[in-house]
Amino acid sequence: MSKKKNTLARENARSTAFAATVFLLPALILIAIYMIYPIFDTFRTGAFKWNGISADRIYVGLANWKTLLADKVFWSSFSHNIIVMIFSILLQIPIGLLLATFLDASGRKANIFKIIWFFPYLMSSVAIAFLFNYILATNGGLFSSIATLINGKRTLVDLLGKNPQALFAVIGVMAWQFTPFYMVYFIAGYSNIDTTLYEAAIIDGCTRKDYLFKIAIPLLGPIFKTACTMSLIGSLKYFDLVFNMTQGGPARGTELMATYMYRLSFSEFNMGYGSCVAAGMFILITFIALLFNRIFVVKEDY
Repeated sequence: MSKKKNTLARENARSTAFAATVFLLPALILIAIYMIYPIFDTFRTGAFKWNGISADRIYVGLANWKTLLADKVFWSSFSHNIIVMIFSILLQIPIGLLLATFLDASGRKANIFKIIWFFPYLMSSVAIAFLFNYILATNGGLFSSIATLINGKRTLVDLLGKNPQALFAVIGVMAWQFTPFYMVYFIAGYSNIDTTLYEAAIIDGCTRKDYLFKIAIPLLGPIFKTACTMSLIGSLKYFDLVFNMTQGGPARGTELMATYMYRLSFSEFNMGYGSCVAAGMFILITFIALLFNRIFVVKEDY
């Protein structure tokens, strides 16, 4: 009897493994083609001197990597990415949590705010870049108009033409665009908290504030960690909004690793070194993400 049970269990396990393989194989093939292979090809291309067009490629070995290690523009771009990363986490996560808390406490009567506040995330980065180029314009922009109104005479506020104002202006626009995503993310986190916890807390004499800070927010610890990780990775590889707003200027004051890589590869036609920069980005982003997840430890079971 036990032999039959063991045979049946093995057959079931084989059947399950076969079904899992059949269903996962298409996804694994697509991941291998569109994610894993490009990573390896980027590292391989980084070992060549190549303009990205001609068939002639000159193998230079580690020469591009030696250039990268001494490249001041790359490390300056990396420092800008770090600034963007820090302020993205400090702005987007707390504001997203604040908005989500308000919406969760207000219930259905605040549904209109969900639509209004989520609208920036629905816009394309290119459209947002053009919109804020007009809003932040030195001549006729919103801030220049407000300053002129306050001072009673023509006053120009140049936020995109000076450093470091340009970088912080871009960071503010990023926060405006992506905070709604984290708002929805935290709303989903609140909805997963068992309502009986709130009822039990109220019965025990907790105020809404006590419940929020001592029960609800601590339970969102895993959500915080995931949100911070996504914000970190996204800010380290950000490209489109910055490129369309400032093209990395003025004087490379908003140059990020991705914009620098794009400029090298597709404007200067230095695909070999551009690929090396992309590979360097991959290594740095992976290292920082792993380090962050190692340091940022949250309690997941209560």
